[in-house]
Amino acid sequence: MQVSAPTSLRTQLRSGDIGAIAALHGVEYSDGYGLDNRFEAYVAASVAEFALVLAGDPEAGRVWLAEDGAGLAGCIAITRAGEKHGRLRWFLVARRARGQGLGRELLDEALAYARERFRTVELETFSELTAAAHLYRSAGFVLRDSAPRNDWGREVELQHYDLKLS
Repeated sequence: MQVSAPTSLRTQLRSGDIGAIAALHGVEYSDGYGLDNRFEAYVAASVAEFALVLAGDPEAGRVWLAEDGAGLAGCIAITRAGEKHGRLRWFLVARRARGQGLGRELLDEALAYARERFRTVELETFSELTAAAHLYRSAGFVLRDSAPRNDWGREVELQHYDLKLS
């Protein structure tokens, strides 16, 4: 099967995007890592909450959505977690779009935005996401801590990374 490269990258949420982000996470993390639908619900709730905050405060953060001919190919966001502190959220590239540099492009866009606004950025991930962890470490993120978590159908090793920007 031919993989199509993303044809667009946008930063404005549209109708259907909250569901698309949640669905992409639900499918990718269920198929790839055995997480159940509680993970998709967690993502849906947090993206919906961010969308409501963003609607009232455009400086609350930014989301990037990469689309190809098949729909949402990837996403990432930076949300405000404090006056000078940001949080990297919902970073995911669909399997069909991996290996083409989209993850690096999304991360670079998000961190360029964060550098203009924050002194530090944190993120939460889990240990099996080794390709993402490689990208995080190559961008300067440092592992702060890790601990087991069993909220999404099986135990994962939850990790927290931090990045100093100034």
